[in-house]
Amino acid sequence: MKLSPADAQRFMSLMLPLQWYVNQEAQILPEVKDFESFCATEAEDKIQVRDYLFAHTELINRFVQDNPEDIDKEGLETISSWKNYIFGDFYIERFLKKYSIFIADDDTVYGVLGLTSGPSDFIDKRNLPIRVQTILLPFQNKIVYDGFFRFYSVLFGRGISSSLKQVYLIAKDNNAIVQTFDSSATKQKTTKKAAGKKSADTGKDWVPLLEELSTKAKRLKGGGGQPTTYSPVFSLVRASLELAKLATESQPDTNKLIKKHNRISTLLDQMADAIIREQ
Repeated sequence: MKLSPADAQRFMSLMLPLQWYVNQEAQILPEVKDFESFCATEAEDKIQVRDYLFAHTELINRFVQDNPEDIDKEGLETISSWKNYIFGDFYIERFLKKYSIFIADDDTVYGVLGLTSGPSDFIDKRNLPIRVQTILLPFQNKIVYDGFFRFYSVLFGRGISSSLKQVYLIAKDNNAIVQTFDSSATKQKTTKKAAGKKSADTGKDWVPLLEELSTKAKRLKGGGGQPTTYSPVFSLVRASLELAKLATESQPDTNKLIKKHNRISTLLDQMADAIIREQ
């Protein structure tokens, strides 16, 4: 699930000089005065440079043009290819011998390698799926993540775990796991994005109905001598409607969706406890 030592060394021999160049140009870490010191800085510092780099990919063109480290042609082509990066949030669904399975929000399934270590070296598989933010890059006809993760501190219930498993299995059965940044994979992702945008632009407006249902749901009250199951069930109805409203926004907020999902998972547990008490 990671590059060979030689390939990992090759990657770092290209990425670190590029990041150092960006740091010099933008003075993100002005206290770092030389390349050796930059290489020794903590990941928390390097990630600032990485974020700036991929927000200003014109610096990649300038680095390739200036070529201050006299990098060979193949290396410069690799660096240029990083302009086709994919930045976003992903679910790490499982670890395979060949690669780790990353699932994007548009259900694209990627087979991703680590650099000097794979995700399974520091993530317990019992905690999967987990959600991370990272950057995917092409390298040696493979897909790697760039060595930096931002983790989301959320727990996923059986519903999301089962859904992600199905997404993976469908991709596996259809040979649709994206393992390279070739033109067909890029075209597939672009097509999916366009299709998703069309659906959002031309789909039915659910807001009036959901608002009406939410207003009516507020009248659902438990307690007062009613069965103990009523209160968590009614709370679940209201939370589900809130989730539907979030999901049907023109630009859904993933973090809000996850928080609402976790709230619903808690309510389901409360409902199960209430059912047991009723027996």
